[in-house]
Amino acid sequence: MSDALAGPDGALRCPWALSTEDYVSYHDKEWGRPVHGDDALYERLCLEAFQSGLSWITILRRRPGFRAAFADFEIASVAAFTDADKERLLGDPGIIRNRAKIEATVANARVLADWAPGELDELIWSFAPDPADRPAPKRLADVPAVTDESTALSKTLKKRGIRFVGPTTAYALMQACGLVNDHLEDCAARSAP
Repeated sequence: MSDALAGPDGALRCPWALSTEDYVSYHDKEWGRPVHGDDALYERLCLEAFQSGLSWITILRRRPGFRAAFADFEIASVAAFTDADKERLLGDPGIIRNRAKIEATVANARVLADWAPGELDELIWSFAPDPADRPAPKRLADVPAVTDESTALSKTLKKRGIRFVGPTTAYALMQACGLVNDHLEDCAARSAP
């Protein structure tokens, strides 16, 4: 039996998506859809790191503030941030004002600015498991928090100098960016284009 629940429109969805309108939209239009491009993946990597220890809805509702504060997550722009920029960010109510996460976001941009164009995209997507090896989850309990692939991705990113990306954060990134499809078997978004 599936854990999928009917939403206000009658369509079955992953139960976590039904608690707020913001979640319904994010679930239906973004979560699990393939994301490509270094800047786009850098943004998701940063947001997943900021989410660590918090609810995703907190990050989702502040995403416009994060984008404004971090130059739309353009790697080259964030890599040029100064100590004054970091202090400005610590006073910005539109984001999560966590010094370690802000420092990591800037430090990661500086590391990534030295990578070849497309290198982050290629590296992250190289850890996508074969979908044929992953049956569709029926219940929320079937969805892991960490996998061998996310552990390997985390280790590889850390070896390359990326901070704040443990195996759980790496797996959340993989889910959000479509490397894995963890929509429940009966969820309408599972097969949506």
